[in-house]
Amino acid sequence: MTTITGGAARLARVAPRYVDCVAQAELVLRSAYRAFNARDIEAAIQLMHPEVDWPNAWEGGRVVGRAAVRDYWNRQFGAISSEVEPEGFTEEADGSITVDVRQVVHDAGTGELISDSRVRHRYRLVDGLVVRMDVLETAGPAVADRNAAVLKRQHS
Repeated sequence: MTTITGGAARLARVAPRYVDCVAQAELVLRSAYRAFNARDIEAAIQLMHPEVDWPNAWEGGRVVGRAAVRDYWNRQFGAISSEVEPEGFTEEADGSITVDVRQVVHDAGTGELISDSRVRHRYRLVDGLVVRMDVLETAGPAVADRNAAVLKRQHS
C-alpha cells in the first residue's frame, strides 16, 4: 500500500474523493503492470481508453488506440522480453500519475540482458482508464544501439 504524502495528504483532509481517485489510479496501473509482465495483453488494454495515446518507446513514435497498442506489444514481445516493476507512484499537480519503474529487458531469442534500468512513466487517466502514457526518461545510447541490433537480427 502506498503512503500518500505531500500535496495529496493535504488534499486528503479537504477532498477525500480526490485521494480515492489517486488510489484508484494506482490500483489500475499496478494491474496494468502485472498484466504486461504476464503478457496478458487483453487484460492490460482493457485498462486503457479505446483511443489511448501510447509511446512506441521501442521503435519510436506513438501509437493510438487499443488495437495499435496490441500490435505494437506483439511485435515488441517477439524481439525483446521486458519486465517492469513499479517502485513508486507520484501524483502530479495536473492530476497525472508518475510511476518510478525498474525495467529489465532481455533479447527474446537469446535471453541476453539488454538493459537493467530505472525509468519514469507518466499516465493520464479518465474515468479509471489510461488515456495517455509517456516515458519521461529513456535508456542511454548504448542500450538504444543494442535495441537496434536486436531489431536488425529479427528482420534478417
